[in-house]
Amino acid sequence: MTQDEMKKQAAWAALEFIPHNTIVGVGTGSTVNHFIDALASIKQHIQGAVSSSVQSTLKLEALGIPVFELNDIDSFSVYVDGADEINPAKHMIKGGGAALTREKIVAAVAERFICIVDSSKQVDTLGAFPLPVEVLPMAIAYVQRQLNKLGGEAILRKGVITDNGNVILDVHNLHITDPLALENSINNIVGVVCNGIFAHRRADTVLIGTVTGTKIIN
Repeated sequence: MTQDEMKKQAAWAALEFIPHNTIVGVGTGSTVNHFIDALASIKQHIQGAVSSSVQSTLKLEALGIPVFELNDIDSFSVYVDGADEINPAKHMIKGGGAALTREKIVAAVAERFICIVDSSKQVDTLGAFPLPVEVLPMAIAYVQRQLNKLGGEAILRKGVITDNGNVILDVHNLHITDPLALENSINNIVGVVCNGIFAHRRADTVLIGTVTGTKIIN
């Protein structure tokens, strides 16, 4: 079974966690694209979706799924998104698709966060995947220096502008033993909009696509 097939398997398994007549929070990325295809198969049973990116919004609308503005909704039952890495505590690194800030906002509003991944995303310690940090353009050099003081190497992701009009610094060579503390430390750097550690809002349930089927971790 290929990696993409394992992603698809986890994505379709997430349908079991979608209540009828609800609004569904939808993340961004290759695994989520499979989930959006799956969600279209039950679109008559849901009210619609809240999207974390322009990319996902376009795909949802193309498949006939209504997209709501988050500001018009007090809460919704479930948010489904992928991860670039996830540890045994269900802390994640996200933001490979540069949508981390909107993903974290939508996840904060959702009552339950379902993370869908293939087995290659499981790690014991976060940090092998470069940590994305969304930064205001005028603060690039300053934030870069501050991130480097934390022990990593912050590199500007060239040619990428977020949906919020900002840039991404990818921090390489981190060994994240305390995700909660590092998430706080990076967010306290002036000029940082958000970082890709999802520890304060970790996953509630993880669906892992494997060669032997979907593994569920609650």
